[in-house]
Amino acid sequence: MTFTDLNLYPAILAGLPSQLHTPTRIQKLAIPVILAQRDLLALAQTGSGKTLAFGLPLLQQINVNAPNIQAVVLVPTRELAIQVNGALQQVATEVGVRIQTICGGADQSQQLTDLERQPQLLVATPGRLLDLLTQQLIGLDAIRHLVLDEADRLLDMGFWPDIERLLTYMPAERQTLLFSATLPAALESLAMDLLQNPLRKEAHAANSIAEEIEEHLYLINKGSKAQAIIALLKQHSWPQVLVFTSTRDLADALCKKLRKAGVAVASLHGEKDQTIREQTLDDFKARNIQVLVATDLLARGIHVEALPVVINMDLPSSAPVYVHRVGRTARAGRDGIAISLVCHSEIYSLTAIRDLTGRTLPLLELTSFPVTDKPASEERKRPVRDKQANRRSSSKRSIKQFKGKEAR
Repeated sequence: MTFTDLNLYPAILAGLPSQLHTPTRIQKLAIPVILAQRDLLALAQTGSGKTLAFGLPLLQQINVNAPNIQAVVLVPTRELAIQVNGALQQVATEVGVRIQTICGGADQSQQLTDLERQPQLLVATPGRLLDLLTQQLIGLDAIRHLVLDEADRLLDMGFWPDIERLLTYMPAERQTLLFSATLPAALESLAMDLLQNPLRKEAHAANSIAEEIEEHLYLINKGSKAQAIIALLKQHSWPQVLVFTSTRDLADALCKKLRKAGVAVASLHGEKDQTIREQTLDDFKARNIQVLVATDLLARGIHVEALPVVINMDLPSSAPVYVHRVGRTARAGRDGIAISLVCHSEIYSLTAIRDLTGRTLPLLELTSFPVTDKPASEERKRPVRDKQANRRSSSKRSIKQFKGKEAR
């Protein structure tokens, strides 16, 4: 099957990148459903072409002669908003559809100026879009199509209140499309409530990992992880490596250690200015830096062509986040490697990941990094006298009381 077989307009086909000839499985499944005006719940692995799966039929259905917003694509992060816009822009230009990105971290006055161009498709993060709506600076009463990309993230407690409010600004009669790589059972009923007589299409089993990803998990001491990453980088000649950490402080600390070891590295997280975040990501894609250390905020928004390696410095507490982290590699059918460094305290997270993905994920030993830490249940408890000493110390009120007898 080719894109021509999907009943897409010649102008849509003309705007496709020259290297695209055969649609992916999710594109084959989703495009006919969307063109038929049906609501859709679509599940497909990260890197499988979801953006074009909803983007191409959306662009085909927009009336280019109507100067109003007809479609909204909601995404959880600024980086993903920029990525979606970039993926659709070439086709949109070919067919005459105006796209605009609306997200936090960018200058609102500039976004309002851009709105004067009367875009017909918005790619937006919920917070900034809701802000413009409550200020009555934008209207969505002409919306005919709504897409929730990374739907599981948008339906969880962090975003759901904003999503509920956004829906009140849109017509009830609209086409709603939900796309996701992961969908916990607890969120599935909530997702189905947003849809009217929907079809469900699964290009891959929910929460699954692409077969092209080669996963390696190593049991390691908690304090040895940074040195282990340095050793892996020295051992291999990877041109690009994306390292995930769970906190901003850990990302910056690892970045500092890698830079001291002579690695071209940068960190990327929510405390960075948006301009710096965009420049850092551009530098990484251009291979001006070898290693990018990022937090989970960006696990769904980083797309790098042919990224060979992802390293989890720690396991995420949320099992679906693991799927999105490792899904940054082996995209579009390419091969990739995902390495995870696991300490004893993360075994519960590993169990949750195994349960979600259905994969055995055995723990191996990393050469030159013997494990000496003990599991929490085997660690010797602090002697009683130490606890008593702590209580005596906490009861002292004067600095003089802490001085030994010799000092008196």
